[in-house]
Amino acid sequence: MTLPDTIVTELSALLGDGWHTDDAAREAHGGDDSRRHALPAAVAFPRTREQVVAIVRACRACRVPLVARGAGTGTTGAAVPSAGSVVVSFARMNRILEIRAADRCVVVEPGLLNGALQQALQAHGLFWPPDPSSADMCSVGGNLATNAGGPRAVKYGATRDNVLGLVAVTGAGELIRCGGAYTKDSSGYDLTHLLVGSEGTLALIVEATLKLAPRPQAQAGLRAFYRDAASAAAAVSRLMAQPVVPAMLEFMDRRSLELLRRNGSDVPEAGAMLLIEADGSHDGLPDILAALGAAADGDGLIDMDVAQDGIARDKLWAARRALSPALRSIAPGKINEDVVVPVSRIPDLVAGVEALADECALTIVCFGHAGNGNLHVNLLYHPDDAAETARAQAALPKVFTLALALGGTLSGEHGIGLSKRDFMAQAFDAATLEAMRAVKRALDPAGILNPGKVLPDAT
Repeated sequence: MTLPDTIVTELSALLGDGWHTDDAAREAHGGDDSRRHALPAAVAFPRTREQVVAIVRACRACRVPLVARGAGTGTTGAAVPSAGSVVVSFARMNRILEIRAADRCVVVEPGLLNGALQQALQAHGLFWPPDPSSADMCSVGGNLATNAGGPRAVKYGATRDNVLGLVAVTGAGELIRCGGAYTKDSSGYDLTHLLVGSEGTLALIVEATLKLAPRPQAQAGLRAFYRDAASAAAAVSRLMAQPVVPAMLEFMDRRSLELLRRNGSDVPEAGAMLLIEADGSHDGLPDILAALGAAADGDGLIDMDVAQDGIARDKLWAARRALSPALRSIAPGKINEDVVVPVSRIPDLVAGVEALADECALTIVCFGHAGNGNLHVNLLYHPDDAAETARAQAALPKVFTLALALGGTLSGEHGIGLSKRDFMAQAFDAATLEAMRAVKRALDPAGILNPGKVLPDAT
């Protein structure tokens, strides 16, 4: 679709070398890690919030869709352009504006990479807790858009829990400010947390004030093997019920362990494994570790390793880091969707997925963030096998239906985007979806911000 001449004239004059309609730029910004792809009409690279305001107002006037983009590491298609759209890349808005160590917060632009932020905070003895698997290469803006999490979320929370304030441009082209450099606020509606996780459908975030945490003095790890998923889930419940919160608590199912052994990892035969991380002060860590070890012990425990020095901890976590690459040894095709269930229902989720794997003649591997009940379900298939590909695609809705039936939800950290959009009507009733649509209309009256994402069409 060709853009209106008024848009091209106005935005090329506004952005100069930050306005691209060439094939190379459009191709480079046509997809994300969901493997979906569509060409935008143009790509805009603003440097200032004023330019973002001007872009939104110009596109609203001509009803041209806008799709915000960070680093393109998302897995649900949320950053895939819609027909005739302008992609707004925040790659040039990547500055740290202010580190306020005394207030334990930092003010940043959305294009800043998570890894670059963590490096800059080291000298201050602080860190920003969200740590998705793509942390070194994903952008803060992308983390905000999807409410990204990671292993540390069990103790420190996901992105939404670590944002204090935002500056954003609504779909009406208005600059709004919400929250600030404070941790307590009872003034009006909580727009900050509303915008986090909205996947660019309500406003374009141009500045964020992030809550920081002190970097722990010491860390230690535990690796616990269990007879079955039920025993591991019972241990997760014990771990989360006692006063010491683990810094990380990861689950790997039986198929995960089989795969790791097949690829040479040092893991015994077991029905499930928990990886547990403890952090704290040098003096307090031994007591923390003892409390976590006592909670992890119980019926069904087969073996448990403890590691306190860096090399030993790395060895314990090597299996978790090796798992994603090992999946490729089974099949080159992978559908990776994260779902969430109550911790007590993890055994039911794993059992249901195993039954689905048998029913569909597929290899399906479950692992993820046990302390939050947030598991990643990986459906593996060979793309050159049409029948197997069809079975994998047919199995995906059954995974979502299973998670919802267990009292869970569609996503804990990947978001909805395109891949789960059509299942939102299963997850929410009509009145709730209409309330969400009303919020969308209020902030984006022309419906130009990332259309076709998150919310299903009204029936």
